[in-house]
Amino acid sequence: MSAGRSILVTGATGFLGKALVPRLAAAGHRVRMLGRSTPSAELLGHGEFVQGDLADRAAVKRALVGADVLYHLAGQVSFEPAHGPAMYRLHVAGTRSLLEEVRARGGLERLVLASTSGTTAASRTERTATEEDLPPIEVVGRWPYYLSKIYEEKLVLEHARKHQLPVVVLNPSLLLGPGDERLSSTWTVMKFLQRDLPAMPNGGMSFVDVRDAADAFVTALDRGEVGGKHLMGVNMSMSEFFGRLERISGVPAPRLRLPSKVNVAGAKLLERLAEARGREPALDAATVDIAEHWFWVDSRKAERELGFSPRDPQETLQDTVLDLLSRMPEKQWPGTKGKLASLRRP
Repeated sequence: MSAGRSILVTGATGFLGKALVPRLAAAGHRVRMLGRSTPSAELLGHGEFVQGDLADRAAVKRALVGADVLYHLAGQVSFEPAHGPAMYRLHVAGTRSLLEEVRARGGLERLVLASTSGTTAASRTERTATEEDLPPIEVVGRWPYYLSKIYEEKLVLEHARKHQLPVVVLNPSLLLGPGDERLSSTWTVMKFLQRDLPAMPNGGMSFVDVRDAADAFVTALDRGEVGGKHLMGVNMSMSEFFGRLERISGVPAPRLRLPSKVNVAGAKLLERLAEARGREPALDAATVDIAEHWFWVDSRKAERELGFSPRDPQETLQDTVLDLLSRMPEKQWPGTKGKLASLRRP
């Protein structure tokens, strides 16, 4: 790997960014971070910070000065239809502005885009997606996060072809592991620990440890198919996923099993009841609907091109649970206290 390059990371204060930035700095690169929120002192120790979002063209210009490589991680997750315009502004309009500044400046050696497996791997039926599959717009059209990321991918790849910009797209599945302070990805596990799942979902999920994803992103600095996508994840049925969480935490997995249509209809009813009472629903209907779909991925290309090597998924799940519990007083821990305490202590 070539060392000593100047690297700009957008979205550096997010879950993936906090894992990636220290790895880039440790490899000898000069790192600059662009973000809306000020990084922790620990993260600031790994590079320079420019405050601003993608709509702030002056901040983007400052951040790009001298950059050899751009890691575009900036993003936000929401599956609520009402948040569609916000998702579009960030992932599409914001990325378009960034690309315009990149083109105006010139001289960028590589752009690494953080996308999601959901731009390829959302299905109503059980299947395993590959990079060659078409975007499942007819499936994800009502979920603004996935739809806006499909448009973002298309925008970046078309821009790259038109302007000869070397782009590598990475498509990790659900990020788990320690360090997700905003619950941007690990909310799935938190909802389980809080016993907010009324019934067992019928779909299939894929997840990747944020540390393994960050390693693959570092490798993408010099490797990976230019102009291509790279799926990453470990596949499990929802019942296996929550069964493993039960064995780790002592929190019982949902025993109730209902048809997909009943699960979604029930979630919509509970959502309306919560709204009528002026409360937030424990679990929104869009999340339940997503859990009734399949998101399995074939990771062989990422393994071949980027050296992606997922760790034991049990380690990922255990570290996720313990990280979430570390933010709660022990007296509030769910599940089997003795089991969780033994996991926590060396």
